[in-house]
Amino acid sequence: MRFLSALTPRWFCGALLLLTAAVSHARADVVGRDGKIHVTYWEKWVSFEGVAMQTVIDAFNASQDRIVVDYFPVSQIDHKTLIATAGGDPPDVAGLWVQNIATFADAEALWPLDEFIQSDGMTTEAWLARYYPIFAKICSYRGHVYAGISTPAVIAFNWNRTLFREAGLDPDRPPRNLAELEEFSRKLTKRNPKTGALTQVGFLPQEPGWWPWIFADWFGGELFDGHAITCGTDPHVLAMMKWVAGVSKTYGADDLQTFASGFSGQLLSAQSSFMNGKVAMVFAGVWMDNYIHQYKPGLDYAAGPWPEAAPGITDFAMAESDVLTIPRGAKNPHAAWEFIKYANTANLHAQSREQLQGIELTCFLQDKTSPLREWSPYFTQHHPHPFIKVFRALSASPHAVCVPQMGIWQEYHREFTAAFEDVRLLHKTPEQALQYCQARMSASWSQYLLSLERHHQISPQVPAPTP
Repeated sequence: MRFLSALTPRWFCGALLLLTAAVSHARADVVGRDGKIHVTYWEKWVSFEGVAMQTVIDAFNASQDRIVVDYFPVSQIDHKTLIATAGGDPPDVAGLWVQNIATFADAEALWPLDEFIQSDGMTTEAWLARYYPIFAKICSYRGHVYAGISTPAVIAFNWNRTLFREAGLDPDRPPRNLAELEEFSRKLTKRNPKTGALTQVGFLPQEPGWWPWIFADWFGGELFDGHAITCGTDPHVLAMMKWVAGVSKTYGADDLQTFASGFSGQLLSAQSSFMNGKVAMVFAGVWMDNYIHQYKPGLDYAAGPWPEAAPGITDFAMAESDVLTIPRGAKNPHAAWEFIKYANTANLHAQSREQLQGIELTCFLQDKTSPLREWSPYFTQHHPHPFIKVFRALSASPHAVCVPQMGIWQEYHREFTAAFEDVRLLHKTPEQALQYCQARMSASWSQYLLSLERHHQISPQVPAPTP
């Protein structure tokens, strides 16, 4: 099996790593001295998230007597899993992120799950149909299923109800569109009367700064159309960048930079701008409620749909996910699948906490939504998140989007974030930043496709006809 330097992130230093040739079917599992198959599971979670998954593992281990899943928290899990896979000694299950799937699949570092699903008497279509469409998309790539969901994350609009009241705004009525978002933001913004320094801001596009790419989709655009890079050609992306520049011009780029210096990027900590009342409105995931309980108990907040940025799209949503995968070369792929299958099913008749199983048990303990279309009565009625219905509705939205499915997405994300920062800081015009990003990423994407062609992973690309 080959690992291609063009397929891996830049941290892989362009090294060409070789493995033995891949076989067409997963190998037989290895039975240990105790007569059981031990599945090695690498996961990124520690703290309460790790405890929640260990609870699910314990339930799986107790549900049968053939397989034992051993949980190992691993930092930089994507880097280490790829290196371990290239070295021929990967874990049986790797808990990766959605953005890893295309890169790992193109590098032939993951087992497609199709054969396991089919061996259970189910089609891949039927397996995926259990999920909301956006999560079925996350699990799939180039016509194959490569992952199961460990827990999903849907991003919603969050606002501080206390600050709304202080500004004379209805605490139960968030902004419904972009114009209202800007209006509310002005009302929620405060400055020091003596120095003019910002002390509170209604909304900042760069806060927390984790998903600047998603604003392109929010405005009705796209960065990748499935074939080509479009950040510099899509007028909606340009409109979004002009909006970002407009925010900086309204409040002052230098003033915003000074204001945000104490909390930038710290959404999940006690220094969070949202939790300490510095920023009144922010986009955040379903996990935000858990961190509020930890760092700012009693914070009076609410979560709801995104304000409308593209005409007629009132149910826009962003979805991401932690995923469970089987690396190529895993010693116990069949047993690994048994665990992934368990972790992606639920007891849809559960009437009590003790009856929760699989994905619902994980998501309940982590205070997250379920990716499955059907929910059990207990999960639905007793979920700890006060706004879980909002996240369920956003999960079902036909306008929910996830990261573009492309093997160089992590590189593209870095380049687009740099363009976003240049515009936000008014170092470049939106046109300059986007054209620079377009040129760099178009060249990188062309090289990537050529690499896939050389290794017979895609058909040769047919040049577009000359006008």
